[in-house]
Amino acid sequence: MIDPARVAQRMQHIQPFHVMSLLARAHALHAAGREVVHMEIGEPDFASPAPVIEAGTLALAQGRTHYTPAAGLPALREAIAGWYEHTFGLSVDPARIIVTPGASGALLLALAATLDPGQEVLLSDPGYPANRHFVRLLDAVPVGVAVGAQDRYQLHAAKVREHWGPATRAVMLASPSNPTGTTLDPPEIAEILAFARERGGLVVVDEIYQGLVYDGAPASALALGEDLIVINSFSKYFHMTGWRLGWLVVPPRLVDAVERLAQNVFLSPSAPAQYAALAALAPQTRALLEQRRAAFVERRDYLLPALRDLGFAIPVTPRGAFYIYADCAGLAADSFRFAAELLEREAVAVAPGLDFGEHRAGRHLRFAYTTGLEHLRLGVERIARFLGR
Repeated sequence: MIDPARVAQRMQHIQPFHVMSLLARAHALHAAGREVVHMEIGEPDFASPAPVIEAGTLALAQGRTHYTPAAGLPALREAIAGWYEHTFGLSVDPARIIVTPGASGALLLALAATLDPGQEVLLSDPGYPANRHFVRLLDAVPVGVAVGAQDRYQLHAAKVREHWGPATRAVMLASPSNPTGTTLDPPEIAEILAFARERGGLVVVDEIYQGLVYDGAPASALALGEDLIVINSFSKYFHMTGWRLGWLVVPPRLVDAVERLAQNVFLSPSAPAQYAALAALAPQTRALLEQRRAAFVERRDYLLPALRDLGFAIPVTPRGAFYIYADCAGLAADSFRFAAELLEREAVAVAPGLDFGEHRAGRHLRFAYTTGLEHLRLGVERIARFLGR
């Protein structure tokens, strides 16, 4: 007899976010009256910019709540193309841009349109955990490739060559990356792309933190050709996390397949969110976004030396995003236990490395500087006290 409640076998590989249990406990401590310093969740503390809220509110008031084209509003696709032109000096055909429900929706479309069951995808370890889970969801095989400080926690061409096998279909890169905040320079991506072309493979580049690069000129992998997939989002740089809107740029030959998938999987992205996103891309919003980017630089430049002074090993300076990936092996044997005890004793919430892969995960923590300098200073003071400093 078939059990109607039987869970699919693929769910054996879909792991929970361990940080969510810490977040739930943090909320419980807050409800009990304790002031919690949040450095665990990758969500900017800034509210959506006023022009974005106004545009979304106006869209609701005007009844713009109906389905849009599956690939997104034509005006928004053109505006995103204009953003690439203004920011990177790139000419991107709006027809290659597909607007999606968040970057997660973009990743699902990209992988579903290109992967067959059993094919392998190379990913960095550590890396964003949902990437490997999406691969598993499609009955493909994620292959975690261990990267460390000597690699700047990034996949490089030598690593890709070493791990590319007969079943490899694609390699996923992230610049800047979560959880490390490190970046890949265009020549490094170009070398990986050249190898993938030789093998008939695909390169997918996560650029959702691309607007939050602090050192060096901004760049997009789209400058390297039309035969790779780039994913981006309105969540991080544009501060629209709850609006759930992202996009992907695909090779011309994939446009039809991805759009057909979007029609069936999502029907269309949120209409009010798309009208709000038009305001996010407008020139008058850009100045505010750049001010906020400067605030993240200030936070990084405070927190990084402060953590090093406390004994955390951080051999690579993050160049983007809003994360610091710190080795706590000199301070504790188990980073998850460290994070749990730090939360209980000092009400400071950080993410354990266990969420981001297997390679030396138990000795790492991710600190998100998504809260203001005052709270970061308070968090550092409490960590110092926790360590007996």
